[in-house]
Order: sequence, then structure tokens, then C-alpha cells
Amino acid sequence: MEQGSAREGARPAYAPGASPHTQEGEGRVPHQARGEAFARGEHTHSEPPAPRVVRRHSVRGQILESLRAALVDGELIPGQVYSAPVLGGRFGVSATPVREAMQQLALEGAVEVVPNRGFRVTERGPRELAELAEVRALIEVPVMLRLARTVPVARWGVLRPLADATVAAAAVGDRASYAESDRAFHRAVLALSGNEQLVAIADELHRRSQWPLVSGPATRRADLLADAAEHTALLDALIAQDLTVVQALVREHFAGADG
Repeated sequence: MEQGSAREGARPAYAPGASPHTQEGEGRVPHQARGEAFARGEHTHSEPPAPRVVRRHSVRGQILESLRAALVDGELIPGQVYSAPVLGGRFGVSATPVREAMQQLALEGAVEVVPNRGFRVTERGPRELAELAEVRALIEVPVMLRLARTVPVARWGVLRPLADATVAAAAVGDRASYAESDRAFHRAVLALSGNEQLVAIADELHRRSQWPLVSGPATRRADLLADAAEHTALLDALIAQDLTVVQALVREHFAGADG
């Protein structure tokens, strides 16, 4: 089970081959918020892209989700510095909402502030991701096993669309959509515990674990499909009340997966 959500909202689509990494005002950066294609950027002294109309109350949230998707996709490169004014130009907004979104990402550990320059994407290696997976397992495995014994079959059935959403995203190799749908599936399962704090903490750990390895290869479509199949298999076992299979699937997933 790799990365999840039943699409918490439409996410941005990137133009083929586009990459938004930049160093102090140059390079290619995303210029559209969620639901629109990102185009190749230009140097800051060239003609700026046409601004898009955005409702002010939602612009920060749109940009935040766009940047999160870019992190998952590997479009924001670990170790690279990104300028809020340059990114703001690509979004067609001022630097302020971009800076606010980046500050939130800094709180989440995705980026770090570089004084007088912007924000550097955090470099995260295999060891840190393995530690995150271990902590997630300590939290989620016992809860899932308890829920498998106590939750009525009918309540598991309503999660089918969430599992199907992970399969759909995996089928087209859409990492960012898969990340959202994967988290949504996990959240829905854990929400059956009735413990809102547990759901929030687990979801934050899950989000952090979705950021790509430093210099690591992008997750292949086959890997996404295999992870999505685990969601479906787990749900089938929960509905069938086959606790032996449930236990094997849950432990196997957290033993070697990052979703």
C-alpha cells in the first residue's frame, strides 16, 4: 500500500517533461494551481506567464496542495532552492501566498528556510524513510488488527471506492493522485477506531513517508499497481473476516512498503 487519498480535491497535472526546479529565479517552475497543467517557466527577466484568476480565499490552499503534489512527483528536487517570488510568478499570484504555503511545508519538514534566498527541499534518505515506516507500523498495525476483529462487515464494504481509487491512479502511473488516494484509504480505515488524534498523527507520518528518496528512482507503475492490489486484497480479507490473511497482509505491508 504505497501512498493514499480518495482525492482530497483535484490535483495539478504536470506537462510532460516539465520540471519546476529553480535556483534563485531561473529554471522551470509550476505556474498553475490544482487541476491545471504546469507549463515550462522562463528566466525572471523574460515575459511572465499570463496570470490566472484565483479566488483569494482558496489560493493558499491550492498552492499548498500543488507544491505537495510536486514533492511527491519529484518535481521539486531535494537540495534545490526555490524562490517564493519566482514560484508566485508561475502561479500568477504574489509571493505572499506562496511563502505562506512554503512556511507550512517547513513545519511539515518538507522544506527548510534559506535566508534571503527562499526554501530548500529537504533531502531525505533511505534510513529516515525506514524509520518513518517503523513508526507507522507501531501505530497502525495493532489498530488495524483490532478493527479487523471488531468492525462489522458492512462498514468495510463502504471503503471499496477508496481502494478502487488507488488502483485507478496506479494504472496510469500518477504518483501524486496515488499518494492522495493511498492516504485516504488509510485514514478511512483508521477512522473506524473513533480516535481522531490517532488518525491525524498517522496521516502526517504517512505524508512524510511519501516524499521521494534522495536521488532515488521514481516509483514505477508496476510498483504502484502492486501496492494498490494490497489495498484490494486487504479489503477483501476484512469483508470475508479472514483474520489470518488480514494479519499477514498488514504485517507484510509495513515490513517492506513505504505506503
